[in-house]
Amino acid sequence: MADRFVTVSLDQRNVHCTARLLTDRAPLTCEAVWEALPLSGDVYHAKYARNEIYALFPPFASTEPPLENPTVTPIPGDLCYFSFTGAELGTRAYGYDREVRPGTTVVDLALFYERNNLLLNGDVGWVPGIVWGQVVEGLEGMAEACNDLWRRGAEGERLGFRRG
Repeated sequence: MADRFVTVSLDQRNVHCTARLLTDRAPLTCEAVWEALPLSGDVYHAKYARNEIYALFPPFASTEPPLENPTVTPIPGDLCYFSFTGAELGTRAYGYDREVRPGTTVVDLALFYERNNLLLNGDVGWVPGIVWGQVVEGLEGMAEACNDLWRRGAEGERLGFRRG
């Protein structure tokens, strides 16, 4: 099978990067994401994981992917997939105002843009993610935009994923 690519973008900041899907390591997750594209949502910057931006989506796979190609220490350029119940994220501490409610499930698609990330949450412990893509072009510019998002805020910004 030929390599497949996705474009990850921050729309207001007019920046994007290109990632290769890791279909050899996370085939079920890659297929689920690929079939759901394009996806776009409000962007958030991580509180706990450190150098991460992400967007939340309603579940889009017919069956949630298993924990294939897992990590708790994502590296720069990793695209990760997480699935959470609303009870795991539905407290005021996380700051979500509409996407996350107890009794719901949400999918978190994340981009890690710098080193020294650790997926350890004080409320629930280790939070392994599925690494389904790796940025192959444009990470430096995306990292600069992510740092700007961290310093200046994410309000109004969208994180997009589309077929590359």
